[in-house]
Amino acid sequence: MTTMRLQRALARAGVSSRRGAESLIREGRVRVNGTVAEIGSSVDPDRDVITVGGRRVRPAPGGPVWIALHKPVGMVVSRSDEEGRTTVFDLLPDVPGLTYVGRLDVMTSGLLLLTTDGEETHRLTHPRYAVERTYRVLVHGRPESEIREALRRPIVLAGRPVGLVRWSLRPVGHSTDVLLVLAEGRYRIVRRVCDALGLKVERLTRLSYGPVKLAALKPGEWRYLTPAEVRALHGASRG
Repeated sequence: MTTMRLQRALARAGVSSRRGAESLIREGRVRVNGTVAEIGSSVDPDRDVITVGGRRVRPAPGGPVWIALHKPVGMVVSRSDEEGRTTVFDLLPDVPGLTYVGRLDVMTSGLLLLTTDGEETHRLTHPRYAVERTYRVLVHGRPESEIREALRRPIVLAGRPVGLVRWSLRPVGHSTDVLLVLAEGRYRIVRRVCDALGLKVERLTRLSYGPVKLAALKPGEWRYLTPAEVRALHGASRG
């Protein structure tokens, strides 16, 4: 018999972060064995019947699941889409509680991490932990020398400096290939940086998230993370 705090059990099942789980409990949406749960309750996820909004929460078999997907351009990062577009979950095995770690917009490709570990999702995406993400973006609109000069100066969006760790440039025909490493994941952050610099984005790909790399995955392909990669992710989110 393994007991733990209810909010931890919900986070491990991929329902939400611990903080989000606490909100669900306070709202009276969580029941344990038919009884409305309270903050601080302890549960055995393998024996107790836990429901959120009437839907049963089941622990992921064999511990948290971690998947790396090469998201293709044109796919939505969502469980379902009101416009009927294909979503990334159409490419993946049906794993209860599986959720994504940081969105990619529909026209961005590259590495997308997915997991059933809601608590770790929260840490990997929270600004406090400054987990690095690497992007390759092909742009045009300004000469390479001007882009280089602009990137040497602080970039501020919505009154807050962008967490730009490092960058590099190389010319590609009439365009410029820019490699950006960011220690944050604000909404559409790379595209907003390019807009602020007067650049037009031709192609945008995420190459890595923390220590996990896209590597040889082709668009639409996925794989389970290795135990070493999962340990490295835990290390990255604890700084």
